[in-house]
Amino acid sequence: MKKKHSVSKKDKKDWISFTKDMGDIFSKDPDLLNKNQHLNKVRKLDLHGYSLNEANKVIKKFIIKSYSEGYKKLLIVTGKGMRSKSYDNPYISQELSVLKNSIPEYIKREGEINRKITKITKADKKDGGEGAFYIFLKN
Repeated sequence: MKKKHSVSKKDKKDWISFTKDMGDIFSKDPDLLNKNQHLNKVRKLDLHGYSLNEANKVIKKFIIKSYSEGYKKLLIVTGKGMRSKSYDNPYISQELSVLKNSIPEYIKREGEINRKITKITKADKKDGGEGAFYIFLKN
């Protein structure tokens, strides 16, 4: 049989006086919310109009900044490329969309940003489908 622990009168008195003056205690919830405010948000970068070199520089800065600010999911919109109408023509390569194919390859090769990423996946249709992809960042 377990012995019940009895609380001393002093402890009881201290507890009662402590709970009467709860105004001095701050809630941790706002701090927690501020710290994790980007956890479920998706940060978006649209690369339409960028050259390949410009896009590589922008994507690197974007990933590093997003990682340091605590974002977990990024949406990168590259577009299908100026040659996106190539789907209708069987004689033109569909691999000509420069940013769409080059940016994920650049990210995989660039060690500084690749270490911050868990995976890269194709975006949902509502977020751009074939012309966009998601980047999931590590904690």
